[in-house]
Amino acid sequence: MTTHPSTEANRLADVLYNARLRVDDALGRFVPAVAPGSKSECPPRLAEAMRYSLLGGGKRLRPVLCLLAAEACGGDSEMAIPAACALEMVHTYSLIHDDLPSMDDDDLRRGRPTCHKAFDEATAILAGDGLLTLAFEIVARHTRPADAAVACVLALAEGSGPIGMVAGQMADLEAEGRDDPSIEALEAIHRRKTGALLRASLKMGGIVAGADEAVLQALVEYGHAVGLAFQIIDDLLDVEGDEVKLGKRVNKDSGLGKWTYPGLLGVAGSRARAKSLAEEAVAALAPLGDRGTTLRSLAMDLLERDR
Repeated sequence: MTTHPSTEANRLADVLYNARLRVDDALGRFVPAVAPGSKSECPPRLAEAMRYSLLGGGKRLRPVLCLLAAEACGGDSEMAIPAACALEMVHTYSLIHDDLPSMDDDDLRRGRPTCHKAFDEATAILAGDGLLTLAFEIVARHTRPADAAVACVLALAEGSGPIGMVAGQMADLEAEGRDDPSIEALEAIHRRKTGALLRASLKMGGIVAGADEAVLQALVEYGHAVGLAFQIIDDLLDVEGDEVKLGKRVNKDSGLGKWTYPGLLGVAGSRARAKSLAEEAVAALAPLGDRGTTLRSLAMDLLERDR
């Protein structure tokens, strides 16, 4: 029986919506509270800033990928909730810091003032620090069994640290204003800046589900291709996107002298490259058989996103 495209799109939308609800609910429980009478020892202003940025919406792509990977590997996605929340905390910390005046100097994120605008720069830095360290506490404290927790901590550290996301951000800053851009150099930046944490998301879901090395490698290859495709679409949205839908400024990358896919390949060439990468992602999931259907659909759906 052939599934009608619109039916598959609706099914995927429902899956993603329900996964985001589960993640949002868990995030609200894991992040320090600010309510009167709370037992949290976290300073109220710090807790408020952490909650402001973490619970302010977003696609929740990384935690959703973690949950979907766990399910695709035959595991219980509920067991991956701590890992999923940790991933979103790390991602949010990176956004808080990226928005600072010393980095991208953004004043709008998800349709609201960025953390340093809503609070102040020092509080924003500490909110990011708090989310980063809390992420590792959550994985270590709540992931079971213990060997899965250790493996997830390692995957998260590699994906977010000085050989992963942080390395990519450093390379991106160093590339600003340089006049020798190339696709190879640009993809090397985004394999780390965007792709590393996406790959970690999939790997952590597989680890929690007890996947073997061959399946974990398939998930990493999928994440590599999806991560680059996601970044290409992000670059296209900065050129063509609707600022209201995106909830942030557009046309800012060129103003900062950043290398982008549209700048190197043009709009049509960028779309073609994103489509090719999405197809690579789909092919990488062959070892998962039918269990990889939702991840395959998600890879192609990312090509159509408008925010």
